Amino acid sequence: MHGEYKIPGGKLVVVDVEVADGVLSEVRVAGDFFLEPDEALPAIDAALTGAPADADTAALAARIDAALPAGTVMLGLTTEGVATAVRRALARATDWRDFDWQLIHDAPQSPVLHMALDEVMVEQVALGHRPPTLRVWEWDRPAVIIGSFQSLRNEVDQEGVARHGVDVVRRISGGGAMFAEPTSTITYSLAVPESLVSGLSFQDSYAYLDDWVLGALADMGIKAWYQPLNDIATDVGKVAGAAQKRVAAGQGAVLHHVTMSYDIDADKMVEVLRIGREKLSDKGTKSAKKRVDPLRRQTGLPREEVIARMIDSFRGRYGLTDGEVTGAELARAEELVRTKFGTPEWTARVP
Repeated sequence: MHGEYKIPGGKLVVVDVEVADGVLSEVRVAGDFFLEPDEALPAIDAALTGAPADADTAALAARIDAALPAGTVMLGLTTEGVATAVRRALARATDWRDFDWQLIHDAPQSPVLHMALDEVMVEQVALGHRPPTLRVWEWDRPAVIIGSFQSLRNEVDQEGVARHGVDVVRRISGGGAMFAEPTSTITYSLAVPESLVSGLSFQDSYAYLDDWVLGALADMGIKAWYQPLNDIATDVGKVAGAAQKRVAAGQGAVLHHVTMSYDIDADKMVEVLRIGREKLSDKGTKSAKKRVDPLRRQTGLPREEVIARMIDSFRGRYGLTDGEVTGAELARAEELVRTKFGTPEWTARVP
């Protein structure tokens, strides 16, 4: 069995392993990491050999920690990363490069249709009816998007959204509320087979699916990092937030969508969102306006150029073929707008 894991902010770990009588055997760890002394690598292999095949990531990492020679130095490598690669091998996880990725980047659409398309795309991937897909959104109007479990009353200032002509919609994933405007927001979704994140914890899957974006931002001169649980941050502020939804149909799939702030009308944002003091204190700031630092200021690039560079970065890493929403997919999404996402019952399902 073969497993690979790119450690967020680090290097690639590759593990080949067999299982005999319920324990790991013939373990071989490799990768483009840096490790001293040389004796540390066979020590890692030996520590994993004989481990129960059902041992979790923490237990495997603990075995490695106990076996490392004194003074071991790891660069781009962690014992947790090695353990995760083992778990991915045992789960027979797939890799990004195992798939023919499709890009969907259509004309601007309504916020409520975007909510429905997300559900349709991930269900189609789970059923094997469409390839793994990167969908870049274009908005036709401003919107507040609340998480699946958020209270409409607590998160949205109804007077503010009415005054500014902002649509309010609810997505299928958890997480917090977002304010999006057509020229100020970059939003994308990844609809991926569950096998791509097999062997990863829920938290690790966020970092894993965001890693390509960190590379794209680095190419634009921005040093960014994953900040648990679901943020992408820089040294001057948060630039993006992610959310996920798991689908059990078929072979299973994961929806991972991210909203990035290219620019932001901070005054309008605080008038349409009710941003509580507890949330602000948790982020270590007294002002909602200071929580997000737009990409426009950090890159100096037009929004369209930022999106184009992100797409090019993904294509360079994993390959990407231009595609489109099929007629059947659009019809299903429009049905969901009528029966679910466009109804008061869904939007206010948590009042």
